[in-house]
Amino acid sequence: MNRLISVLTILYLTGCTSQQAAVDSRAPNVDALLSKFNKPDIPGASVMVIREGKVLYRASYGLAHLEEKREVTPSTNYRLASVTKQFTAMAVMILVERDALSYESTLTDMFPGFPAYGGRIKVRNLLQHTSGLIDYEDLIPEGTTIPVLDRDVLDLLKEQDSTYFDPGSRYQYSNSGYALLALIVEKVSGQSFASFLENNIFAPLGMGNTVAFEQGKSTVKNRAYGYTQRDTTDERSFEFTDQSLTSSVLGDGGIYSSIADLFKWDQTLYTNKLVSSSTLGQAFTPNILPNGQNSGYGFGWRIALHHGLRTLHHSGSTIGFRTHILRFPDERFTVIVLVNRANVNTEALAFAIADLYLSPN
Repeated sequence: MNRLISVLTILYLTGCTSQQAAVDSRAPNVDALLSKFNKPDIPGASVMVIREGKVLYRASYGLAHLEEKREVTPSTNYRLASVTKQFTAMAVMILVERDALSYESTLTDMFPGFPAYGGRIKVRNLLQHTSGLIDYEDLIPEGTTIPVLDRDVLDLLKEQDSTYFDPGSRYQYSNSGYALLALIVEKVSGQSFASFLENNIFAPLGMGNTVAFEQGKSTVKNRAYGYTQRDTTDERSFEFTDQSLTSSVLGDGGIYSSIADLFKWDQTLYTNKLVSSSTLGQAFTPNILPNGQNSGYGFGWRIALHHGLRTLHHSGSTIGFRTHILRFPDERFTVIVLVNRANVNTEALAFAIADLYLSPN
C-alpha cells in the first residue's frame, strides 16, 4: 500500500504515548503539499509537525527501498546529511561544559603536526563556518573509489598551506570544519565519534534507532535508501544513488534518524538535559562578523526571521536524500521533513507547511 498513512493509524501502529497526534483542520492542506510523494512505487517521505510537545501532523509516504517494495513508516531512518551538524555541535558543547575542551583551542592544539595556518583556526571558527578551510570535496584525488573518512579529511587538509580567507573574518559554509570537529570529539573524549554520540546524546534521549553509520561497524535499523529521479517527465525513472565518496564522513553528515527519534531531539532542545541554557543560547545566536554583518549561523543551526518570527533551521542534502528541520522556538513549533530522493527542496516545503499553521490568515 503506497499511500498516506493517517495520523491516527500511525499513532496506533507505533504505540507512542509520548507523542500525541491530533486530527487538525490543516491536515488536508499539508496532504496537498505532499501529494507528489503519495504515489505508488516511488521513494518516500516522512513529515512531522509539532506544537507545544504535541504532534499535530505525522505522515509517511512511499517506499524506503524500491527494489524490496519496503514502505516508509514513522520509524524509517533517513540519512540526515547536514542536519547532522547540530548533533556534532552538541557533542562539542557537551565537552566544553565538562571543561574538557575550549572554543578557543586551535587546530594546531588539537592535531600535532597540523600546518601553521591551523594555529589561527579555533574550534569556534569550525562551529560557525568562519575557518576558511579548503573544501575537502575539492581535494579528493581524481580516480578515488574508496569513500573518504573524517581522518582522510584531516590528511587532505594537512597537505594544504593556506585558507580561503583569514580565519574569523568571513562566513563560508564548510563541511571540512565539521569533519574536523568529529575528530576533535574523538581526541578529547577518547571514544569514537559514533560511540560518543550514542553514549552522550542518543541513548540518554531514548533515540534508539539513531546512529552515526559506519560501514562494516554498525547497521541502520529500518533504513531508507536514496534515489535520484533521472527523467523529470517520468515519475518512475528513479536510480539507486544511496552512497557517494563523501557519504562516510560522519561529522558533516553521517547520522541516520527518523521523525520519531527527531521528535525527542526537538523536545530536548527546550530543556537543560544535555547542556545548560546559556550554552544552548550560544548555539542559537548568529555570529556577527568583524565587519558587522550577521552570518545567520550559530553552532550547527541557521538563525533567521520568518514573517517576524525567530527560526532555527537546517537543511541536509546529499546523494539520494534531502532533509530539513525547522523550529520556531518561541512558538514551540517544529516541522521535520525527511525524503529519500534528490531533486526536492525540503527547506521550501518545511516553510510552506509552517505557513499553513502560523500564518495569521
